[in-house]
Amino acid sequence: MFVLDTDHMSFLDRPDSNEGMRIREHMEQRRLQGIVSTVISYEEQSRGWLAYAAKARSIAQVVDAYRQLERHLRVYRSMPLLGFDEAAAIRFQELQRANIRIGTMDLRIASIVLCHDATLVSRNLRDFERVPGLNVEDWTIQST
Repeated sequence: MFVLDTDHMSFLDRPDSNEGMRIREHMEQRRLQGIVSTVISYEEQSRGWLAYAAKARSIAQVVDAYRQLERHLRVYRSMPLLGFDEAAAIRFQELQRANIRIGTMDLRIASIVLCHDATLVSRNLRDFERVPGLNVEDWTIQST
């Protein structure tokens, strides 16, 4: 199973970007292996789009904000999400006690991925490679 991190989910909102196209190619090649995201990524992106909508002042900005929010919702409705359950919470606390120094939301995502024995797909290799036992790939990199 492959778990798309928030950054990769953001690129899916931009299907015409080079990164978005590369991610979609990888998804097509691996669709039978299972591709999911997490409720943490959904939260992170939702907070961003809601803040964007709250800052909109002109009617054109408001219309655009709600279009973005709708697109965000469609992307997440089309993909299974892994939750932050009791097992992930326990793993999260273990990683905190081990002084893994990455952001809280990233540590929650890593905990979920570890509990599912999956591979995380993220551009943030530098931070996630600090998490023992976590497999990480970046699908935005051009294949050679």
